[in-house]
Amino acid sequence: MKTVKPRGVAALVPALALVLGLLAGVAWAPGRGAQGEPPAAAKPAARAWPDRTLSILVTFPPGGGTDLLARKLGERLAVKLGVPVVVENRPGASGNIGARAAAEAVPDGNTLLMVNSSFAINPGVYRELPFDPKRDFAPVINVAFVPSAIVVPASSTWRTLADMIDAGRLGEAGVAYASCGNGTPQHLAGEMLHLAGVSLRHVPYKGCGPALTDAVAGQVPVAVVTASSAAPFIRAGSLRALAITAPARSALMPGVPTVAEQGFPGYALNQWHGLLAPAHTPPERVRVLRDALAGIVADPAMQEQLRQLGFDPTASTSEAFRALVHADIDRYGALTAQLGLRAD
Repeated sequence: MKTVKPRGVAALVPALALVLGLLAGVAWAPGRGAQGEPPAAAKPAARAWPDRTLSILVTFPPGGGTDLLARKLGERLAVKLGVPVVVENRPGASGNIGARAAAEAVPDGNTLLMVNSSFAINPGVYRELPFDPKRDFAPVINVAFVPSAIVVPASSTWRTLADMIDAGRLGEAGVAYASCGNGTPQHLAGEMLHLAGVSLRHVPYKGCGPALTDAVAGQVPVAVVTASSAAPFIRAGSLRALAITAPARSALMPGVPTVAEQGFPGYALNQWHGLLAPAHTPPERVRVLRDALAGIVADPAMQEQLRQLGFDPTASTSEAFRALVHADIDRYGALTAQLGLRAD
């Protein structure tokens, strides 16, 4: 007869557990939990959002003020959120191409749109837009204001705004001025002077960067561009600023008078820069993005960098930025109608 050796209690535990599990209708295996799943401790914890690359779409080419600002913020945002942040330039149609791409993006918080005041001007300039500027976006934060500058090549004989105006009176076609594009704040700034009696002829570019390139080279006699994008060229001595479009002088160029100071009382056009998300982006994700960006802009070192680039940093709430964007859409719509300004 074969002798069966008694097994210890420890050896019976797996078998006993299997029987009890079968009786309870639950499968069990050593080292695994209910339904054959690994124990909770063995599962890797899911990473909180954001968990993948974020994209910031910029509606203008590289080199302009909006692009510079987006890249500064993107570098810091990547560090703050712990995920890569990619800046993608989508220029064309005064920002409408990039805006459409953002409006059609998945509203998961992973796509942002960097815009300036031209976003609020375009509805009054273009008869048909492929998106609704009020309904198709969730404003996140306004991060900066920046004036525009009226600049000429260093070789120009014009030293003041009056010099440019006098030159315009001499020619039948008027002085050609470059702007950052149809429907941009710089376009509107030039047309406001035209409405006041200055003889000007608009030459639109696809962004402030290309307009600056031609202004430096003397291909256009004058350009209206963001002060932030013009500042490095002014410091280098390749451009000269004749005027600032803001209601007050810029800390970046305190020696440059405003347009209002030079015979046009009440003239003022200040440009804002901010970020939007696609409509229906979860509010909690908008809040995470807004708070992260507000913290970045509040950093003293960052504020100094932005001021050196010509920006006046700010950090609005999402609600305040929404109110600003919507109010400007209505305000600029009335102004473009008065000017008879159309880009299509």
